[in-house]
Amino acid sequence: MISTQNLSLRFGSQVLFEDVNLKFTPGNCYGLIGANGAGKSTFLKILSGEVEASGGSVNFPAKFRMSVLKQDHFAYNEVDAITTVLMGHERLFEVMREKDAIYAKAEFTEEDGVRSGELEGEFADLNGWEAESQIGALLCGLGIEVESHTKLMKELDDTDKLRVLLAQALFGDPDILLLDEPTNHLDVGSILWLEDFLAGFKNTVIVVSHDRHFLNHVCTHIADIDFHKIALYTGNYDFWQQSSELALRQQREQNRKAKDKAEELKTFIARFSANASKSRQATARKKMLDKLDIASIKPSTRKHPHIVFEPEKMKSRDLLSVSKLSAEQDGVTLFKDVSFTVGRDDKVVFVAEDSLLVTALLDILAGAKQPAAGTVAWGSSAEYSYFPKDRANYFTREDVDLVDWLREFSEDQSESFLRTFLGRMLFTGEETKKSVSVLSGGEKVRCMISKLMLENRPIMILDGPTNHLDLESITSLNRTLIKFPGTLLFSSHDVEFTQTIATRVIEIRAAGVLDRQIQYADYLNERAEQRGLAQVA
Repeated sequence: MISTQNLSLRFGSQVLFEDVNLKFTPGNCYGLIGANGAGKSTFLKILSGEVEASGGSVNFPAKFRMSVLKQDHFAYNEVDAITTVLMGHERLFEVMREKDAIYAKAEFTEEDGVRSGELEGEFADLNGWEAESQIGALLCGLGIEVESHTKLMKELDDTDKLRVLLAQALFGDPDILLLDEPTNHLDVGSILWLEDFLAGFKNTVIVVSHDRHFLNHVCTHIADIDFHKIALYTGNYDFWQQSSELALRQQREQNRKAKDKAEELKTFIARFSANASKSRQATARKKMLDKLDIASIKPSTRKHPHIVFEPEKMKSRDLLSVSKLSAEQDGVTLFKDVSFTVGRDDKVVFVAEDSLLVTALLDILAGAKQPAAGTVAWGSSAEYSYFPKDRANYFTREDVDLVDWLREFSEDQSESFLRTFLGRMLFTGEETKKSVSVLSGGEKVRCMISKLMLENRPIMILDGPTNHLDLESITSLNRTLIKFPGTLLFSSHDVEFTQTIATRVIEIRAAGVLDRQIQYADYLNERAEQRGLAQVA
């Protein structure tokens, strides 16, 4: 168990949280949530000892092993992937090094014999004999090919380096596991594998993530940073979110009879208790929800953007025809012979083992790049907006504020008109006068969504629209696109986002496509079966 006592964090006069008293117990996974800048990552660093709190203390058992997902992927450049993972279990790694040093001696003394015996016993107690096979399974589960396991870290691309560091954190059954955005840069298959791994993890996990599907499938509790406090709630992210919205609605309806409010709460808890029976931590979670007093949940102070798309209905049924398309990058063929058609109201998610293929395809469909071969034919009345994965070229001018930036895409040049679209994405007052060159990744995405709303076109091409967004913005965009009356061509690693929007899955392969008129959940379940994972809920 890990606990905090009167823990506080301040930066000057700014208070992030204070007097935090929590207990994180074995067998549970805690999803740490909060607004951008609330101190989620810093709280994990306080628990790990990397950052000192302003006040209070963090308490651990006398003997425990904490494992942390490290962020510096250059730290192990001269070490191979397997050894990097092994170094995550410091004591096991020390035992192995001391053993090897003793056995490498030219002369083996009696003391060496005694010490090597002690080390061999400890090595066995630490499951050292299974270490290499466990590391191999972790790396493969996270999508790293076997031939890369013995490569030096500097020989791997940045994405694979991050996967190795995640394997390092998971290795060796730590007592406490701290994970900050563990699904970043993972493909969907690896995310599902990680969900499966953590669902079966028997010790304590504290995780920060913007992936709602991930939080819903691994978390038994939510730790919410709000009101300068950190409050623990039973259940997953969906339960916390919907109960917080219910609490806010009931707070606004002060005149409703207490009996009616109580009945609504009872029905709400019963529904989530029933749904919990389908989760991977089914029995324990259902018991906790049955005992829950929802009155303890406060309405959140966080704001949701107001995203609205109301394009005119397309008249033509045939919008897009792609024939024998090929793409190259640096002389290397990414894909070839890709053909498909898209009709009115299709909601198509594009997937591939390598996301570069999807980005290349969407760039070509949007006219941002030219194909190596083949044709892209849009219908004569087709009008589309494009949200690219690489948005750097949109935000290069230092002399442009948010209003003037959006003005470049608008026929109506009035400031009041433009502020309407920025305001929907929570840019208000002086914020709209910021230079676009200093915006954060999430702020740039919110600007791009303002642009999409302004253009209001019936076809949208979206490449990773949820990247860098906070949970509130992802939820708002998700809810809006579920009801979008036009055509969507998109990619996303957010399982919840894709699962609730897509009606068709096109998998881009090196040669051709796999075109399926099925729900994304069905597609994932087929992949899960192939990989021997649990089914997607």
